Amino acid sequence: MEVVKQLEQLRTTRRKCSDPFGLVPTMGYLHEGHLSLVRCAMSECASVGVSIFVNPTQFGPNEDLTAYPRDLERDLSLLSAEGVDLVWIPEVEGLYPPGDPTWVDVEGLTEYLEGAKRSGHFRGVTTVVAKLFNAFQPTKAYFGQKDAQQARVIQRMTEDLLLPIEIVICPIVREVDGLAMSSRNSYLNPEQRQAATVLWRALGHAGSLYDAGERNAGNLREGMLDVLNAEPLARVQYVSV
Repeated sequence: MEVVKQLEQLRTTRRKCSDPFGLVPTMGYLHEGHLSLVRCAMSECASVGVSIFVNPTQFGPNEDLTAYPRDLERDLSLLSAEGVDLVWIPEVEGLYPPGDPTWVDVEGLTEYLEGAKRSGHFRGVTTVVAKLFNAFQPTKAYFGQKDAQQARVIQRMTEDLLLPIEIVICPIVREVDGLAMSSRNSYLNPEQRQAATVLWRALGHAGSLYDAGERNAGNLREGMLDVLNAEPLARVQYVSV
């Protein structure tokens, strides 16, 4: 497994990799959700690359950029065990040269849900993903369904910019109790971790209502809100069907 930091090193190594080439962009602190993307890429592509970069432009001024969990040594060990060909660990200056930045901004899709709660978040995501696409020149790129709005935004960006890249959306990987795997789950204390399963219970309740014949989206949302509001530690930001 080749591990590189500089863009020119990346491009030199990438030229030696066989196509089709699969890319898995990550912010590190890898878990089984990330590794499921790697395995899917390995099954479909001749070569696989992974980026590890905590992207500052997708964090708001009061968000967790400095606290975001990191464990590079463990990440590289996990990726090596999976047989990944190439890992890029860029510095911030390597992706964002000094001077006025150029942004990639997908309008419309980014204006509600996560976009409404985190101003500028998706602009940071689409900009860095566009840079990663240009650097790696992948055939396919793999993203998790857990971040559903992000996945759709990246699909739209790829379509609109006429990029010759297939976006592959892979299923959510969950803990035994149903909580979607996430690097940020490490922030939770035991009480919060137990309470967090309310997310899965609320989704399951909506699914049961749907299976019973409910087709009114408002009623499905209300059903989820009933479950979420019954958990004292939960603070609802948005519910969407």
